[in-house]
Amino acid sequence: MSFDDEWAQHKNAAMEHQSSGTRLNQVPSDPGGGGGQPDLATSPARKKAAAGTIENHIQPGVKAAADAGDEGTDGAVAEFKGWDTAAGLQKAHAHWDGQVKRLMARLDSEKAALRGASTLFGNNDITTGYSFAPVQSKVSGL
Repeated sequence: MSFDDEWAQHKNAAMEHQSSGTRLNQVPSDPGGGGGQPDLATSPARKKAAAGTIENHIQPGVKAAADAGDEGTDGAVAEFKGWDTAAGLQKAHAHWDGQVKRLMARLDSEKAALRGASTLFGNNDITTGYSFAPVQSKVSGL
């Protein structure tokens, strides 16, 4: 096979591939989006339940674990008073307390986000509906 024949064969194959590919300059024959499952589903009840779980189970558990660590560490620091170990335990405990505070703040943030998400989705749906009002009035006037 000559170079020209091989080149023509590759060129034809590329043209066939190009003609069957996606074209962005035309409207699809089925503008309905393919009829598949929706991409986004939200459940206000499940968000509320998750926020309740954070508030009523996870946060109290974190606090209880932090308090239990406080008691044990305070006793160990008292036992090692005057040793470098006591200073090390106090430093480690201060770091632990900082981590617990950051975790509790993060849980508060997640809880608030879950509670606010339903409102945000609802407001977004209403705003989107209002944006179609001019189109709907034109269609209904036809």
